[in-house]
Amino acid sequence: MTSSDAYAELVRRSREVALIQSCSAVLGWDQQTYMPRAGAALRGDQLALLAGWAHQKATDPVLGELLAAVEGSASDPDSIEAANVRELRHAFDRSVKIPARLVEELARITTLAQDAWQQARAKNHFATFRPLLERVLALKREEAAAVGYVDHPYDALLDEYEPGATTAGIRALFAGLEKELVPLIRAAAEKKKPRTDILHRDFPIDRQKWFAESAAAAIGFDFQSGRIDTTAHPFCSAFGPGDCRLTTRYNPKFFNEAFFGVLHEAGHGMYEQGLLPEHHGTPAGTYCSLGIHESQSRFWENQIGRSKPFWDHFFPRLKQAFPGALDEARTEDFLSAINAVEPSFIRVEADEATYNLHILLRFELELALLSGDLAVADLPGAWNEKFEKLFGLVPKTDSEGCLQDIHWSFGGFGYFPTYTLGNLYAAQFGEALKRDYGESEIARSVRVGDFRPVLGWLRDRVHRHGRRYRAERLCERATGAALSPEPFLRYLKEKLSQSEPVC
Repeated sequence: MTSSDAYAELVRRSREVALIQSCSAVLGWDQQTYMPRAGAALRGDQLALLAGWAHQKATDPVLGELLAAVEGSASDPDSIEAANVRELRHAFDRSVKIPARLVEELARITTLAQDAWQQARAKNHFATFRPLLERVLALKREEAAAVGYVDHPYDALLDEYEPGATTAGIRALFAGLEKELVPLIRAAAEKKKPRTDILHRDFPIDRQKWFAESAAAAIGFDFQSGRIDTTAHPFCSAFGPGDCRLTTRYNPKFFNEAFFGVLHEAGHGMYEQGLLPEHHGTPAGTYCSLGIHESQSRFWENQIGRSKPFWDHFFPRLKQAFPGALDEARTEDFLSAINAVEPSFIRVEADEATYNLHILLRFELELALLSGDLAVADLPGAWNEKFEKLFGLVPKTDSEGCLQDIHWSFGGFGYFPTYTLGNLYAAQFGEALKRDYGESEIARSVRVGDFRPVLGWLRDRVHRHGRRYRAERLCERATGAALSPEPFLRYLKEKLSQSEPVC
């Protein structure tokens, strides 16, 4: 077999695994949206079967032989072929270390755990979730041990979401951010509090749905290739070219919850819709990393969605969509409300300054859970203690405390740090975008509702490359510099120093 034949067979097998995984994704989406609760056990068996099948194909020894036959054959290390081989080798070497039994058991137990989490959150009853979380945690420890690590089991799990990142690196990053953010938050707290009551009025769900979908379509989410549904915890699920699903949750008495959730998930969705379809099923047609993925959602949610030009365009439409609710409100009042800096309990509703403290909290708890320093039974108390230390608040219920996020129920240990990485990447991409186009030109374009220059820049610099470059390299190519927290801190300091929010 020639090198080109071996590469073609490698791509064929990669696409076959991706198809099986897309079937699992459809079942996972259905579980969170329309599946009857009583179907959880069966769904767990279905997902376990598909996970086992995909794992069997992903660890076939023939794949190792094909990789060995093509490695080093690409003359350009930045070519699509070289990137596919590099990333498929990384995935193969990781997968072969994990027993098929563990893969199947994780799929089955996390399906049951997600159902238990949903019930526990709705009833504010941690005991409902605890036994399943203990089982998930035990399986993730087993996975970390199988994959292997040098310093901390967290390294093995973090690598699944952000290849190349380390626990030590994340620790250092968070320590530096906390040192900078705490005084910023304190200074913001000393300022006159903006009125936030205009966000807590009657916002009928049907009108929220229409307005949020209109905004998502305006910024570039393609509803011919996607849709929005309702769930307990917002997410984006992409099954492949032409099919990307967003979800959100609605609160008829609070505007932010659904609207900014939709902008966030639309950012994810537009990234998936911007991947090149001809590379689907290979690393070149797959998102770069979760940190880069989160940069897209956080960018549209915050840097665009909370900016003055955005609401210069959308606020008159918002008032029309909710007659009577905002009649006396000015654009400036609304901007101040949606950008208010104030410690709060729910991560997905947090302001940009305090948000990363929510991630720091979860990161520290994950480390303790994985190392065995924290028992699952003690999680609610540990959460509340750390929350009070960071925010000066104590959650009144576990539903607004340790039960608020879905991630641990699906085994997402190692996921949370990517949100902070996403914030940093988003700010750096934002600076580069304004440098390339001119800040005033971007503001003008957004103000008139023309988001094509922004989306076009992201398509060219981020989306179309897939996993051709690792995250750090992609950032350097897009912005001209390695990832740094400085653009994010500059963005926050400028925003918080203004009497009115700016773009």
